[in-house]
Amino acid sequence: MTTPDALQAIGWPLAQDGLPSDPVWREALALRPKARPARIVEQHRTGYIVADGPEHSFPVESLPEWQRPANYRKGGTAPEDRPAVGDWVLIEGDTPKHSKIVELLPRRTSIKRAAAGEHYRQQLIAANIDTVFVVCGMDADFNPRRIERYLLLVRGGAEPVVVLTKSDLAGGGSASAVDDALAALVELAAQEVPVRAVNAKDSASVAALNEWLQPGRTAVLVGSSGAGKSTLTNTLLGTEKMKTSEVRESDSRGRHTTTYRALIPLPTGACLIDTPGMRELKPTGEEDVAENFTDVETLAEQCRFRDCAHQREPGCAVRAAIESGRLDPQRFANFLKLSGEVAAAADKAAGRRAQKADEKAKVPGKAPAKRPAEKHGRR
Repeated sequence: MTTPDALQAIGWPLAQDGLPSDPVWREALALRPKARPARIVEQHRTGYIVADGPEHSFPVESLPEWQRPANYRKGGTAPEDRPAVGDWVLIEGDTPKHSKIVELLPRRTSIKRAAAGEHYRQQLIAANIDTVFVVCGMDADFNPRRIERYLLLVRGGAEPVVVLTKSDLAGGGSASAVDDALAALVELAAQEVPVRAVNAKDSASVAALNEWLQPGRTAVLVGSSGAGKSTLTNTLLGTEKMKTSEVRESDSRGRHTTTYRALIPLPTGACLIDTPGMRELKPTGEEDVAENFTDVETLAEQCRFRDCAHQREPGCAVRAAIESGRLDPQRFANFLKLSGEVAAAADKAAGRRAQKADEKAKVPGKAPAKRPAEKHGRR
């Protein structure tokens, strides 16, 4: 029998009366008296694994529309609207073996990216997250611009924290190398984005993340392959649960040792979602670039002309800041690049919505199929 304490241990937000603190979730439970809550802890091609406590997980069936490809002519649900790791669902069934998902509860927060390919599609990375740990190694793969891209995608309710791993390897473990890496991210600190440098293999060093891993909270690890996410997970767990591998010496990039997303309860009482490394980070068009580049936006407001393109216009505060060394030119270039990508993705998203609306409008008045003879002009 599921207990409120067991659910709370995997992130279920409880009010004092033992019911969920979210009023929408309360209403959903009231409308389905035979249903009980569970959380998606693994997502596979063939189905889902859910948990109703930190030590009790089991496979469940899902609604048929969640199993079909997202084809608007034939029905089906878009990938971002299907359950994902971190989601809370309602399940029905007398036993875990015969349980099935009957409803997806509204998400409090979510992390998404645009899927690879020409056609616009969104891919949900994780749902109902309190903290996003953006993990980057302080080795040859250290890249402040990539960290900025990750931060752009993870905004939206969850608190971002940049975790710099491999402090024991940076510059041979020298304190100056760590200081240099932190200095390269000084703009993030100025925007109140916490930055922590840790040795992912050392539990005492990793304890610097405990303030974001309190009981009932959920965190997700995102970052490139080889950044140390699985090593960090193992250290937080206190056991070698996640597979790890060595990175290439040539570029410090790793292989995909984590092949699927999984939600794991931690000894601190928090939950952690480890994700596969992402080589392509495309915006969805819903991101707020200004929120991640407040320093650039503040400078732009000081330009003489409101429509300043920050090129050769007189009185440009942005160019003045770059020339005086107060603004990193590479950060500004990344701001322009990401702004263009978000705008292009927003256009694609609008086109997709319009196409979806057109297809939906055509269904009710669909013309009857022609007989073979009519198709070739014969009557």
